[in-house]
Amino acid sequence: MERFTISLDEHLAIEFDGLIRERGYKNRSEAVRDLLRSRLNSLRIQNAQAPFCVASLSYVYNHHERDLAERLIEIQHQHHDLVVASTHVHLDHDNCLETAILRGKTEVVRRFADAITAECGVRHGQLNLVPVDVEEHHQHSHSHPKT
Repeated sequence: MERFTISLDEHLAIEFDGLIRERGYKNRSEAVRDLLRSRLNSLRIQNAQAPFCVASLSYVYNHHERDLAERLIEIQHQHHDLVVASTHVHLDHDNCLETAILRGKTEVVRRFADAITAECGVRHGQLNLVPVDVEEHHQHSHSHPKT
């Protein structure tokens, strides 16, 4: 473990300590490590330096929209290698929430998410990508994230 020292103005230190308490960190070091990992992962994804990811795609849609549910299911079936699991929740008489847990090449996951959220009648789509390293030296055709 490498150590370094940082200086913060008093106002920023007070805000940071409030964040630490609010989020339940045990100390400043844990909070700084978490912030750094989060920012570095965001940069990896932004700069296309994260070839593999796990992700969640959540979207709300009107289930009365003509053939929309069938189109969404068809897109998921066309990408069965990406979709690990999905959930379907009835929000009210008209609207449903679906969340798909995805695993695969980041570029392919993004295209899948774009295809789903571009369907007419889909609203409020949100993709959350988490970069992962994968083990690629096994005998079957998909990859496993390293833990």
